[in-house]
Amino acid sequence: MPPLSTRRLSSGDLVADRRLEMARDYAAAGEPVAAAELMEQALELVPDWAAGWFALAEFRETAAGRGGPEADAAREGAVAAYREALRLDADDHCGATLRLARLGAAPAPDAPPPAHVRDLFDGYADRYEASLVAALGYRGPELIAALLDARAAGRRFAAALDLGCGTGLMAPVIRPRVERLDGVDLAPAMVAKARARGLYDGLEVGDVVAAMAARTAASLDLLVAGDVFCYLGDLTAVFVAAARVAAPGAVFVFTAEAVGDDEPGGEVVLRDSLRWAHRRRHLEAVAANAGFRIETIEAATLRRDRGCDVAGHVALLTRT
Repeated sequence: MPPLSTRRLSSGDLVADRRLEMARDYAAAGEPVAAAELMEQALELVPDWAAGWFALAEFRETAAGRGGPEADAAREGAVAAYREALRLDADDHCGATLRLARLGAAPAPDAPPPAHVRDLFDGYADRYEASLVAALGYRGPELIAALLDARAAGRRFAAALDLGCGTGLMAPVIRPRVERLDGVDLAPAMVAKARARGLYDGLEVGDVVAAMAARTAASLDLLVAGDVFCYLGDLTAVFVAAARVAAPGAVFVFTAEAVGDDEPGGEVVLRDSLRWAHRRRHLEAVAANAGFRIETIEAATLRRDRGCDVAGHVALLTRT
């Protein structure tokens, strides 16, 4: 996930904020224990600072990851701090729910907290494309375009919906194939960037499942989701919603990160990157149960992360 927006990090106390800055410097220098000690001092000044508790938890978690005799205590301290951040901010702007799940201290949710996603991507909107495309080599639009060319060559679609449209990276691929193109995304700043492209007929800020639920049944003949399902766990709800709004014969094309054959975990895995990966059989099961026919699910490299290729699926389904 992109870095946390700074809009909610200030405590309102200059001394506490300065200690957070110093703590980050210590953490960047490889001294998470010292960073955690500084954050503890900051929180003595502002004990109801949710983002401060979240930062403390991150420093403690980093210290736990280094091993040693204090690792277990540091992990327990991280869990306690994440829980305090969540108690102070029930909307969970920082994403403590995901961190607790990753540490095995809470069940994994089916999706990140909406407030967390909005904050992340609103703060990330101005550099999103440069980061995702230039730095990380994101290939979603290219892969989806190739699949549509191979499986729906020459087909003209009446109405398409770009799920999780972000800044509109998918629009140049979809626009030439459709009469009407709409998009939906949780982050208002991302939607504003997409609107500036001038390629969408309609855009809305909101959850993708809710957006589909609000539409007339069987009203779309193309649904697209590029780099969206990595922010969702179990895909049952989104596939059921897509099936309701898809007309007979409609195409549903998407990418998803793949769980490796030797990777531990179940059908859906929440990774250290705080992105979800899905086994092929999960995609097959939710597609079939919702009423989609699988035309193809292909293996592909989606992007890079921390210097490594991210393996994924690119799939095309049709509504039966």
